[in-house]
Amino acid sequence: MTAEMVVPSLYFDDFNLGQTFITRARTVTEADIVNFAGLSWDHNQLHTDREFAASTRFGRRIAHGLLGVVMHAGLSYKLTEDSILALLELSWKFKAPICIGDTIHVEQVVENLRESSRGDRGVLTFDKKIINQNDDVVQTGKTTLLLAKKVTCRN
Repeated sequence: MTAEMVVPSLYFDDFNLGQTFITRARTVTEADIVNFAGLSWDHNQLHTDREFAASTRFGRRIAHGLLGVVMHAGLSYKLTEDSILALLELSWKFKAPICIGDTIHVEQVVENLRESSRGDRGVLTFDKKIINQNDDVVQTGKTTLLLAKKVTCRN
């Protein structure tokens, strides 16, 4: 299957089962980790202390796992920015660390589509992968969104 470039403002009726979308890429910086630690109050030494982290099996500081989830949301947002009504569900797995300097992107495949009883919206589930610059899958998950349908004129 051919991947499609991300186009902003897609609505529920624009999606088909099996469609694949790939986001732009983003490099994870030290500032991202410092800011996330401050916001979340998660100051675990694995994320914030270079000397401590050097002595771990990772050999260096790594990003908070949830920072990857948050970055995925930002990267994925453009696809449904005008149609999203709610995030209904999130299921996530952490496969490998995300490190300072890693460049990540999201690959998302439409896994399920279901129209709502109201008729003006639908429920979409994406199967997602966060992939780094080495093509390593570092996180996977599923998100279920409530999306608006396109507004049509009726006579």
